[in-house]
Amino acid sequence: AVTLGQGVRALSEKWKEEGQYLRSHLLQALAVEGAEGFAEWLHQKIRAGWGMPDPEGMTIRDVLKNKYQGIRVSFGYPACPDMSDQEKLFRLLNVENEIGVELTDGFMMDPEASVSAMVFHHAEAKYFRADHR
Repeated sequence: AVTLGQGVRALSEKWKEEGQYLRSHLLQALAVEGAEGFAEWLHQKIRAGWGMPDPEGMTIRDVLKNKYQGIRVSFGYPACPDMSDQEKLFRLLNVENEIGVELTDGFMMDPEASVSAMVFHHAEAKYFRADHR
């Protein structure tokens, strides 16, 4: 679990109240994309730490097409759609105390600019299998 959201909402709301709408929206967008980028960077470090570094010459396009060993799946996406399962991950990792991210009653993360995921290293781990029905 990672976050770039501490303080984003307050500053974004302040700018919104001041009529600085573009600045407010840009801040929120950058925070959300930054959290996702941080999660991908951390996943890359995890793969390397497990002895499965990305192949030499791997491009960002290759990363975006998941051309590496292992997967990173997040709750709310088709690979694990039940958002309530995120509560188990948060308890296991003690996310609230470790990085200050909480779950709402609807199992969304607060602050919003946060990402949680489960990472699997198996060479055959895929988001979906072609023969799965």
